[in-house]
Amino acid sequence: MNDYMLFAIAMIPVLWLIVSLGVLKMPAHKTCSFTVILTLAIAIICWRMKFIDGITATVEGMAIALWPILLVIVAALFTYNLAVETKTMDVIKKMLSSITTDKRIQVLILAWGFGGFLEAVAGYGTAVAIPASILASLGFNPLFAAVICLLANTVPTAFGALGIPVTTLATVTGLEVVHLSYVTSIQLAGFIVLIPFLIVILTEKSIKALKGVVGITLVSGITFAVPQVFIAKYLGADLPALVASICSMACTILMAKAMNKEKVETKEDKISLKEGILAWLPYILLCGLILIASPLVPSINSLLAKASSNIHIYTGDATSTTAFSWINTPGMMILIATFIAGLIQKLKFTYMLDVLKRTVIQLKTSFITIMSIVAISKIMSHSGMTSSISFGLCAITGSFYPLIAPLLGAIGTFVTGSDTSANILFGALQTEAAKSLSIDPYWIAAANTAGATAGKMISPQSIAIATSATGLIGSEGKILSTTVKYCLGYVIILGLIVYFGGGILTLF
Repeated sequence: MNDYMLFAIAMIPVLWLIVSLGVLKMPAHKTCSFTVILTLAIAIICWRMKFIDGITATVEGMAIALWPILLVIVAALFTYNLAVETKTMDVIKKMLSSITTDKRIQVLILAWGFGGFLEAVAGYGTAVAIPASILASLGFNPLFAAVICLLANTVPTAFGALGIPVTTLATVTGLEVVHLSYVTSIQLAGFIVLIPFLIVILTEKSIKALKGVVGITLVSGITFAVPQVFIAKYLGADLPALVASICSMACTILMAKAMNKEKVETKEDKISLKEGILAWLPYILLCGLILIASPLVPSINSLLAKASSNIHIYTGDATSTTAFSWINTPGMMILIATFIAGLIQKLKFTYMLDVLKRTVIQLKTSFITIMSIVAISKIMSHSGMTSSISFGLCAITGSFYPLIAPLLGAIGTFVTGSDTSANILFGALQTEAAKSLSIDPYWIAAANTAGATAGKMISPQSIAIATSATGLIGSEGKILSTTVKYCLGYVIILGLIVYFGGGILTLF
């Protein structure tokens, strides 16, 4: 079979997922389970993948889905469920209302600022699961809460988990990480300013929603974009999203309080400092634990790294191992923080275990969905189907390749659910294509990461996390059909920037 035929066949599982979820509105756990079988059959028949290799690739994907991805979802929802049962979520609601009762600003603080911070320090779905569950508890429509957090959790993912996507891209392409970070931040800067406006407009489903909040929305975006570009240019990939999200959240809260200064607080509304700290304690401890365990504190990070295993699962490559970190992973950090906070709040350990057990039962169909999705990505990657998609796109587009470079990144994230994985899959190919077309490889490699951020909002894995956090399991198709149009717009605009804006760096 020629490259074009292989490209068309490799796209079948991707297109089927889009149609079955977005058009036919099939339940995600059913269509994803079927897609695993479909992908496996295609890989064995058309890519001559050995049956045992296909099975072990599936097992590898399911293992990665369980740890760390599903662990994050269970832990995040457990934290939320415990807060609801102990009424501390009511305290959080009151505190947020004391900052502002304006839903448009609450979305900026939680989905954009707090979500960006969680993505920067943890990743793995925390930035969708935690803000979405809090927004739903504040009275937002659960479907809206899921969609808005998916839209907000796009641009921060490029430098998520302390810059892992960009540092990984630098490793697989051999490019210098600081300059690559800077180029990536330049490509994303405009979107960082625009997305806060989009989520505010969507809050009231009208452009009129901007009335009275244009200033705070602009500040929310600019105070994220400018620090990110500055930090990326001079310090590299580790800190841009972390510093930028803190700046954005702090400035948004300060402006919101200034706008809300005329509000008179009643005795019933007033929350004591102790109550406030106890209510937010799981999240405070979570942020502290993640930062302490991160590469920012090398001694602790290296100590925790020893509690890990490299397990050989996939039989198709004798050197292939799957790494599992047993302690220093976001899901474990959330669980540890929540249990410590619960004990400080004088909750019984057995009571917390019971809430955790009920949370796992609540997520049973999410387990099937996410394990299936990651299994599909591993089968496609190991068999060569993913490479066939990338080579096919290169062959079809020729000199117009820069227009679709971000699309390749988006497809990578759609299939794998991860910006990092999309960079591993397509990073080297992007730089090779750039060299063959005499284009700056940094510019095209950055386009892969930038495009991958767009794919986050339509990734079945991310959507499954959002539906799990908001109690909308079974509504994955509705969310996909909503987010896909924004993803297409994002990728088209980014493609035009990449195609026409190669010289933009000379302006900075």
